[in-house]
Amino acid sequence: MLASTRNPKIPLPKDWPRKVRSAIIHAISLAHVSLTGTRSWAANSWNARIRLKQENDRLRQELALVLEEMRIKDARMNYISAQRRPHYKPIERLAILELRAARGWSLSQTAKHMLVTTATMASWTHRLDDEGPRALVQVREPVNKFPEFVGYLVRRLKVLCPTMGKVKIAQVLCRAGLHLGPTTVRRMLTSRPRPRPRPISDRAGRRVFAKRPDHVWHVDLTTVPTSLGLWISWLPFALPQRLPFCWWLAVAIDHYSRRVMGLTVFESQPESATVRCFLGRTIRQAHETPRHIVTDQGGQFTAEGFKRWCHRRGIRQRLGAVGKYGSIAVVERLMRTLKQECTRRLLVPYGRVELRRELDVYVAWYNGNRPHSVLEGRTPDEVYHSIRPACSAPRYEPRPCWPRGSSCAGPRAKVRGRCGERVELRVTYRARRKHLPIVTLRRAA
Repeated sequence: MLASTRNPKIPLPKDWPRKVRSAIIHAISLAHVSLTGTRSWAANSWNARIRLKQENDRLRQELALVLEEMRIKDARMNYISAQRRPHYKPIERLAILELRAARGWSLSQTAKHMLVTTATMASWTHRLDDEGPRALVQVREPVNKFPEFVGYLVRRLKVLCPTMGKVKIAQVLCRAGLHLGPTTVRRMLTSRPRPRPRPISDRAGRRVFAKRPDHVWHVDLTTVPTSLGLWISWLPFALPQRLPFCWWLAVAIDHYSRRVMGLTVFESQPESATVRCFLGRTIRQAHETPRHIVTDQGGQFTAEGFKRWCHRRGIRQRLGAVGKYGSIAVVERLMRTLKQECTRRLLVPYGRVELRRELDVYVAWYNGNRPHSVLEGRTPDEVYHSIRPACSAPRYEPRPCWPRGSSCAGPRAKVRGRCGERVELRVTYRARRKHLPIVTLRRAA
């Protein structure tokens, strides 16, 4: 059981009580290490009240740290007089008034929290219904010919799902029936174009091309910290990479469809035999054996036992090149996406069951609802199971004078109903996780 796991011994810094300011930082880091170990024990306790107490205490500490972060930032801005502070944009003023209505704040309370004067807040409220391009409070108008509500849908989707970029928003709306180009989405989000990334030169070498699902799999390991970081203020400046400070994740992904085939969790860095057991379970669940497996040159994958295991199953192992870009880019991009969209969006639990539940929900959303650029807006499940993609279904056309036979933002799709339809955005969440949105559109009443 996890509760019986002995925490690793961490040596204390030498002579740290002699220096006051350094001792403060060391003491806080030491308290963080102690709390991490205690909460890990409580999270795996058989007593439900202890587990609930641990979760409540962890949430309270997280709230206190966020409030302290906001206090430090507000203190810096308070040094500047109200007349010399940067001005809010019209769209941000509307967002502040919306927040005031949701919070039920008075003018003075809103002014205090937003670092403006009470007279400024009163002016915004009185001029809320002003029209025209010079209105003090306004909704940002789209630059192109799409109606205003389309720009509002795009911006609202960005607020609800801040991790989505312009390409991802265009793909999600395309699957819902509204075809927009990435440049159109960018113009609706900001008026300043972002610099295009410099192309990366193609490196010649031996490559494996995936021709079908289950032809090429990628396998890799990564760590997920339980408290957003592994840093401490004394030597060796990092916590041990094991529970309760972090979890180890093993992931297998299909190259052709980008589908996550398997994912598991370990308390510490797994050995080669443990990784082989994970791959064996994944192959049995998929009912298919990959022709090639691409890995890095970690000790788990270069061991003789792993090579013999691949040979017995007729699998050809390919090792990624050390120091070369793109050799294991597919699985590395998956690791980055998983951390940005899942583990960094929640407090990573200390219990294995709770963490597996969160990861299973994310994998189901990733495979079934998240479009991919390399798949042209399709999801991994649609490619893996040869399902008709949602982005090819008939689309909505909000422009009333748009010719029905003209092309749209890719992929091409027929117009659903008549041109000039008004639609509204509907966002649901898989298993009520706010970081896993499912976007649909429907005709406005």
